[in-house]
Amino acid sequence: MSTQESLRKLVQENEFVLFMKGTRSAPQCGFSATVVSILDDFLDDYATVNVLADPEVRAGIKEFSSWPTIPQLYVKGEFIGGCDIVKELNASGELADVLGRRPAQVAPPEVAVTEAALNALREFHDGEGPLSVRVQISGRFEYGMDFDGEQPGDLVVSGPGLQLLFDRPSAKRADGMVIDFVKGPNGEGGFKIDNPNEPPKVRQVPPAAIKAWLDEGKSFEFFDVRTPAERETAAIDGTRLLDDAGRALLENLEKDTVLVFHCHHGMRSQAAAEHCLKLGFTQVYNVAGGIAAWSRDVDPSIPQY
Repeated sequence: MSTQESLRKLVQENEFVLFMKGTRSAPQCGFSATVVSILDDFLDDYATVNVLADPEVRAGIKEFSSWPTIPQLYVKGEFIGGCDIVKELNASGELADVLGRRPAQVAPPEVAVTEAALNALREFHDGEGPLSVRVQISGRFEYGMDFDGEQPGDLVVSGPGLQLLFDRPSAKRADGMVIDFVKGPNGEGGFKIDNPNEPPKVRQVPPAAIKAWLDEGKSFEFFDVRTPAERETAAIDGTRLLDDAGRALLENLEKDTVLVFHCHHGMRSQAAAEHCLKLGFTQVYNVAGGIAAWSRDVDPSIPQY
């Protein structure tokens, strides 16, 4: 079956199909994230196709729709448009008719603000009256906070001397969230958000922290994603090369296994770690700076190359 035939079959067999960069839970461009955010307000389930995973599909869908950009939305076999068109339809209220769905009811989320965060907001606020803070959470769980006034359609969470404002998509991602303010060793501070709705992500960890895990006997699998030749030049004790045998081991691990990856400087291992998230692993770490940082900060006897 040709690519064009496969695409035609796909849009005919699924009521809603979004061709996008990345996945619904992890969009890989802002335009795709915007459309996902809008569709999530209307639909519990819809098909997505990651065009980055298949160059033939990425080129083929542009030919199929005669539309040069991604994302692209199809409804009941009909091409609707890209990001700008979906945004315009949503703003005008026409998207509900196109989809045949009404936005789901969304209640104001349960959100906790610590005393430290409240005090920091008071210090940063230069206006009169109670604090009013808009909280935005993108489809990729990127956060924004700013002082703002209430707008039509906002969902409001009120507390003593503070109100938090959410648009509908952000409210759906915020339930159970805790907003804190923490200070570092040098006195610098920043807001820290703990959100139980956030999907697992690769966590960057310094070499010294992983060395401490090794010393204390913490249970985890430590993979080296470099080439065998690089490993001959320099290696960290306790690591396993991600060769055929390493991949076979990885495939049979429980999905809650703690995984740690390293390479030379941290880029190849980041890609490997992200791939494991897609496989369903939930505790995935990347050694920041790779073996070069390990040699510099933990064990200078490991050769630099």
